[in-house]
Amino acid sequence: MTLIGIDAKRIVNNRTGLGSYGRTLINDLLAASSPDYHFRLYAPNEGSEDLRRQVQESPRLTYSYPEGGDPVQVSGSKSQDPVTPLPKGRGWGRGFFWRSLGIVRDLVRDGVQLYHGLSGELPLRIRRSGIRTVVTIHDLIFLRHPEYYSWIDAHIYAWKFRRTIRQADLIIAISECTRRDIIHYGHVPEEKIRLVYQSCSTWFHQPVGEDQRQKVNARYFLPSRYVIHVGTIEERKNILLAVKALPLLPSDVHLVVVGRQKPYARRVLAEARRLGVDSRLHLLQGVPNADLPALYQMAEAFVYPSRYEGFGIPIIEAIQSGLPVVACTGSCLEEAGGPSCLYVDPDDEQALAHALLQVLREAPGREERIRQSQQYIRRFEGTDVASQVLRIYEELLKP
Repeated sequence: MTLIGIDAKRIVNNRTGLGSYGRTLINDLLAASSPDYHFRLYAPNEGSEDLRRQVQESPRLTYSYPEGGDPVQVSGSKSQDPVTPLPKGRGWGRGFFWRSLGIVRDLVRDGVQLYHGLSGELPLRIRRSGIRTVVTIHDLIFLRHPEYYSWIDAHIYAWKFRRTIRQADLIIAISECTRRDIIHYGHVPEEKIRLVYQSCSTWFHQPVGEDQRQKVNARYFLPSRYVIHVGTIEERKNILLAVKALPLLPSDVHLVVVGRQKPYARRVLAEARRLGVDSRLHLLQGVPNADLPALYQMAEAFVYPSRYEGFGIPIIEAIQSGLPVVACTGSCLEEAGGPSCLYVDPDDEQALAHALLQVLREAPGREERIRQSQQYIRRFEGTDVASQVLRIYEELLKP
C-alpha cells in the first residue's frame, strides 16, 4: 500500500477557489489511481460536513485531525481505520501550529510516504522526516501585486513561499504564468517545477431544468438580460471596469455580480450611482453552489476583468455553462479561456464594452466562439489532471 498525505484545510473549509481545487483533485485521484493508493486528508478541524460530502466516499480515503478531543465519526469515509480525535481547542493558533509543525509527527506515525501541500504550503521540518513532498502553488500575487494585501500579510505569505520552495522535492504550478513567477521570484530551477493545469469539475455542463431556473430567477429578482461575473468583489478583480462599460451597452442589459463583498464593493456601488446605472447592477453574496449553474446558464455572457489571477476557474465554469467570455490581459486568463474568448486591457472600459457587444445574443459568431471554447477547456476536465499528478507521485516515490 502507498499512503499519500494531503493538506485538507481548504478542502473542508473553503467553498470555492482552493477548496474546489482540492475536492475535485481528490475525487479524480480516487478514480484514476490503482487500489494500492490510499489517501489520508489532514485538516486542522472538521470543517463543513457539506464540503466533506463533496469528496466521494471510499475505503481508500480517511481523514486525520490534531489529537486531543473526543473521537467522532467523520462523514465522507467508509474506512474502518480508527478516527483521529478532534482537537479540544479549535482556535486559529492551535490549527496554525499543528499545520506548520505538529503535523509532521502525525505523518510519521501514520506511515505517510509522500505529502502533498495543496495550497502553497508545507510543514516546517518535513524534509528532516524523510517523507517525500510536492506542493501546488496557485499564484504569487502577494509578490507581484503586494498592493492588494496588508503589509504584514504580504510578508507572511512571502516568507511561507520561500520556506516552502526550500522544503519541496517538486513543485506543481497550475499555469504557465504561475510557473514563470515561481522561477522569477523564487529563483527555482525549471527542472524542479511541473506544469499541471488546475482540474475542473464538469457539473456545470449539465443543463438546468426550467423549474430550477424559475426558482433561482425569483429568488434573486434577476433581470431578463444580464452579463454575469463570479468572484470576490475586491480591487484585484477589477469589476469596476465592467460597471464603467455598462453605460456603453444596450440599456436593457444588466450586470449581475456573484461573490463575497469586500470594502471595494462600496466603490463599485458609488461608481454605478455616478454613472446612473445602479439600477442595472445586482450584487449577490451568500449564493449557494447549487444556484450557480442556473445563474450562469440564464446569463448572456461572462465578464472577468481581473488584473491578475493564478488560473481563473470561473472562466471555465462559464464556458461549461454555454457562455461566451470576455476577460482581461496581463496574467493567465488567456490560458484558462483559450483563443476563442475575447481579452481587453484591464483599464479600457470602451474596449470591454465593444468586446461584450460582440458576444451578446444574436451577435455574429457567438455560437462558434462558445463551441470552440468548450472544445478548448476539455484539457482541464476529467481525470487527465489526476493522471499527471499521479505520475509526479510515482516519480517521487521511485526507490
